[in-house]
Amino acid sequence: MTVGSATRLEIASQPEVWQATLNELKAQQAQLTAQLAGYAATPFIVTGCGSTYYLSLATAAALRSVGVAAWALPGSELALYEQKHLPPNFTLLAISRSGTTSETLWAVKRYRDEHPDGHVVAITCVPDTPLVSAADVVLIALQAQEQSIAQTRSFTSMALLGQVLVAVLSGDSSRIERLQRLPAALTSVVERVGELPRMTGADLSLQRYFFLGSGALYGFACEAMLKTKEMTTSWAEAYHTLEFRHGPMSVVDENSLVVGLISDSIAAAEIAVLKQMKGLGARTLALTETRGTHDWTGIDEVVELRSGVGEWERGALYLPLIQWIAFYRALAKGLDPDHPHNLTAVITL
Repeated sequence: MTVGSATRLEIASQPEVWQATLNELKAQQAQLTAQLAGYAATPFIVTGCGSTYYLSLATAAALRSVGVAAWALPGSELALYEQKHLPPNFTLLAISRSGTTSETLWAVKRYRDEHPDGHVVAITCVPDTPLVSAADVVLIALQAQEQSIAQTRSFTSMALLGQVLVAVLSGDSSRIERLQRLPAALTSVVERVGELPRMTGADLSLQRYFFLGSGALYGFACEAMLKTKEMTTSWAEAYHTLEFRHGPMSVVDENSLVVGLISDSIAAAEIAVLKQMKGLGARTLALTETRGTHDWTGIDEVVELRSGVGEWERGALYLPLIQWIAFYRALAKGLDPDHPHNLTAVITL
């Protein structure tokens, strides 16, 4: 079997998997609307582990953007530590690719013990699991199941499930229609970038990777960091974009790649950070909806997403390009993306 064949297939299949996932959820929209009636009035705590904790950050931010109170905590923190700052009543949103992650299940059990009248919503890729059995409402991306250890299409597909949840809770059915644009947008991005991911990943002069994102995009920047570490055993970090100036930029040099996940809201400020990092010697890559009227002079690569979808909804679209860069870097380093160093697909304790 070719090295990395499963990961390659899973990254490449995302447009089709996204479309299948969105079609399934659209068919379930009326059922979900009935199941989730009244849920928006209660705060949400969103939890997961590893990649799904970073997805929890992004999903909680999306919920807040439509007026639903929401915070994210890792499964272990929620399960094992006293959380006296939490509201007395809240809905638990648990995210797990496998539905069997130990700390996430511990968090659900503790929640059930302490909130017997509360509600659990689950986002996952696998049916008939302990998480699914424990939940009141379940959103499943069946087509996104993976053989690989590092999450790629599962993460982005579950991000879309989170977006559907936000749409239903906010009563915004047009959001679900807008999400339908993302599969074709991804296909277009991949065609337009050509050899950029392979060339960037194969450039072993790049030793440090920094992923910057704010607001809607910080959780996705964190996942980009994690994917780079998992697949390539490389130094990778993630920051809120403007926070990068407050100390972390001290380690930027000519062997650094600084990737900006550019928002709509504060694009000018985010572009300015990338330009400053370029001035410090870094290679710079910007992922943006469109170039618009901004001045991109000096930034090495600018990739337009051209999705027609707002920043609070299109987060999944930023990741496949970064997944491809990590994939090709792993191959260049003689690593197998299907079997990352020291990792297993599911953590069970």
